[in-house]
Amino acid sequence: MNVRLLLTRPKADAERTAAALRARGHNVVIAPLLHIEPIADADIGAGPWAAILITSANAAPAAAAHGRAAELRALPVFAVGDRSASAMRDAGFAQVTSAGGGVEDLAQLVADRMKPGAQLLYLAGAERSGDLAGALGARNFIIRTVVIYRAVAVGVLPRAAAVALTQGVDGVLHFSRRSAEAYVHAVGTAGLGEAGLQKPAHFCLAAAAAELLTRAGVRDIRVAPTPSEAALIALIPHA
Repeated sequence: MNVRLLLTRPKADAERTAAALRARGHNVVIAPLLHIEPIADADIGAGPWAAILITSANAAPAAAAHGRAAELRALPVFAVGDRSASAMRDAGFAQVTSAGGGVEDLAQLVADRMKPGAQLLYLAGAERSGDLAGALGARNFIIRTVVIYRAVAVGVLPRAAAVALTQGVDGVLHFSRRSAEAYVHAVGTAGLGEAGLQKPAHFCLAAAAAELLTRAGVRDIRVAPTPSEAALIALIPHA
């Protein structure tokens, strides 16, 4: 089934996702509502660290841009999923293991591979879902959470999105609570609340984005059964 979709995630991620969607025959409009800012001077502490933890591919370029990148690249990495693991390898990290799932899967992987008491460096975003530090802290790991990047909302609905919503789209993809929040704000400010919230189906990677959309009055919300891009894309033929 050919579906017209609006993709509002940061540009680099959106282009990759759009390619996967177009390969399935869908029409995709890219209109990023967030951009990722690395924090090059984030204080990662003295360590020593037994390993790095990441829950987003956005951590990879931020880690590579950090002033202590060479030191970071010498550490093993545990990544939440295959995409984030691949991004870390592309950024020059050689010892990368994927949990292939969500935050709970990552916590279990670390518990299986590392000894309790290990000091672990969690390179995180300013906003994140799940409580990785809490889950591992409860298993007697020592976690230092360092915000190494932030997602910044553009504030104004991009023209491409406004045109697409005015003409009509079948679905909007939401990969995080932050992106869903930026979307709700932008379409409201543009006066396109009905076209942007009520008419399309909304495909969410996780429950946090769905909950925000529900509070905004959205009725047609579909949540991926697992927090992966593949699972989210698999929902779309049923639009």
